[in-house]
Amino acid sequence: MTQSLEQQQESAGSPFGLLGRKLGHSWSPRIHTTLGSVPYDLFEREPNEVEAFIRKGTWRGVNVTIPYKRDAARLADERSPRVERLGAANTLVRRPDGTIYAENTDVLGFSLMLQRFCGRRLGTTAEELLSGKPALVLGSGGASAAVQAALEDAGARVSVISRSGTDTYETLVARHADAVLMVNATPVGMYPNCPATPVPEDDLARLKNLAGVLDVIYNPTRTGIVLAAERLGIPAETGLSMLVAQALRSSELFQDRKLDVSLVDQIESQILSETGNVILIGMPGCGKTTTGKRLARVLGRPFVDIDDAIEANTGENAAHIIDTRGEQEFRRIESRITGEYGAHSGLVIACGGGVVTVPANYDLLHQNGTIAFIDRPLSDLETVGRPVTASKGVEALARERMATYHAWADVEVASTGSPAGNARAIRDLLGL
Repeated sequence: MTQSLEQQQESAGSPFGLLGRKLGHSWSPRIHTTLGSVPYDLFEREPNEVEAFIRKGTWRGVNVTIPYKRDAARLADERSPRVERLGAANTLVRRPDGTIYAENTDVLGFSLMLQRFCGRRLGTTAEELLSGKPALVLGSGGASAAVQAALEDAGARVSVISRSGTDTYETLVARHADAVLMVNATPVGMYPNCPATPVPEDDLARLKNLAGVLDVIYNPTRTGIVLAAERLGIPAETGLSMLVAQALRSSELFQDRKLDVSLVDQIESQILSETGNVILIGMPGCGKTTTGKRLARVLGRPFVDIDDAIEANTGENAAHIIDTRGEQEFRRIESRITGEYGAHSGLVIACGGGVVTVPANYDLLHQNGTIAFIDRPLSDLETVGRPVTASKGVEALARERMATYHAWADVEVASTGSPAGNARAIRDLLGL
């Protein structure tokens, strides 16, 4: 019988990896390569295969994800106090004598994320912020249990918000208006269903004591709840640092040595640099498409022109849709396509000039991207084949849109007059 690639790797003694049922894309191999726990493979197993894999496998250390964290705790020979407390483990280590030790580094990872967030964004410690104070955790699953443990260790009075029971989303504001921290531990807002949020922005705005919002989701980079918090001026952060921090703590156990905690920042920065989209906005004819193609070649990334994507999806170009069905229908289609590509990672995206006329498009682009505004003199803009420009005029469009271009932009580039020059300027500004 021919062995699968995973079985061949396991037979050959792949020492480290991630155990789960359906793993898909995972950043764990990349993270552990930097940390030194290699080779690191993905082990997809069905429920009836888990016990044999854990008890009889040749691995030295494995991370465990849903739905096997409770199995990992049950099948271990020794459990850390955190695992005993939660009944779940995300890290298993096979000792030289063959016994298996279970740890929950999700708690450790969130604790590091929390301390870093409090220090960098709030100018305090987790204990100073939370001791004796109310904190809210959205969701009651496995991730929630780890978050609750870390918050309780920092002294917080934790309330869990779920869809049923006493503390629900409907009673959140009435019962918990004094909360100082909110943590999303639900999957709401996770790719590809983004940028959804479990708590409406209006409810966040009514929590007047809220000092910060955290989300354990790390894809997209900015979830719906984080985007809402940003608009309200509330410091907020998603869970990439937690993912990396828990991996660092796991890797220390795998390798039986301490690792420099600065690796968390280093790996997080690398991932964000490689996976964040670069979004180009600006007036029609400013050179977004030609600049985007050049920038994509330089960075070795896929390039997407939203107008081209609309034509590929509908079979009609922008001008034809606007002429036959009106600008409002075109904007609806444009928003749908923008959302599809904005949810992806690692792209260079050139938007149509009017993308900024729909406020909801900002979240679709900003959730995974850095927005660059190409500012070209109006007299230099290309106007041929641009129906909205032809009907309204360049100056009128500029009056309508220019303030929004500036407001949406993370960086602004004065057009150099050439795609290559613009691409270099954007790359340099973003440090790519």
